[in-house]
Amino acid sequence: MYTINKTKLPGCVEIIPNIFDDHRGTSIKLYHSEIFKSLGIKDVLKEVLCVKSHKNVLRGLHYQKPPFCQAKLVSCLRGSIFDVVVDIRENSPTYGKFECFHIDSKKNNIVYVPVGFAHGYLVLEDDTIVLYNMSEIYSPEHEGGIRWDSLSIPWPIKNPILSDKDMNLPPFNDSIRISLNKRKR
Repeated sequence: MYTINKTKLPGCVEIIPNIFDDHRGTSIKLYHSEIFKSLGIKDVLKEVLCVKSHKNVLRGLHYQKPPFCQAKLVSCLRGSIFDVVVDIRENSPTYGKFECFHIDSKKNNIVYVPVGFAHGYLVLEDDTIVLYNMSEIYSPEHEGGIRWDSLSIPWPIKNPILSDKDMNLPPFNDSIRISLNKRKR
């Protein structure tokens, strides 16, 4: 069975899977549709992305606009990350609030990022591998983002390595509010 740690952001949870160790190695079940449905995670996963990064790389804060909004399951296969989830849902009582997690390959925790949230992370170790399972196919025409330093997120470093795209994202105050009424059916 999984252990679920709720957060101050409705729907956003940290999941600690069962880990099975024996003399052969380790087995971790990262996803089980029926168990996740019982936890309220009902999104069908449509795309899987595996990203390898160097230490001090910051990716995000990213989201997709309607009708291609994505829910994500984020885990770390190797290394560790400082992970951030920001509520950008229109009319949400927690709009603009964020939650921070330390996801790593020792703890094998998973963060569920619901639809209507921006997501980003800072890589804490070289050769870190992050796995995303997403509920919607990536659509470049519908991608959006928030500048990483435009909220009071307690990032562990002040000068991360950024892509040109992430460096030029608009600040939080200029970002959109996601209306969940415009999602693809």
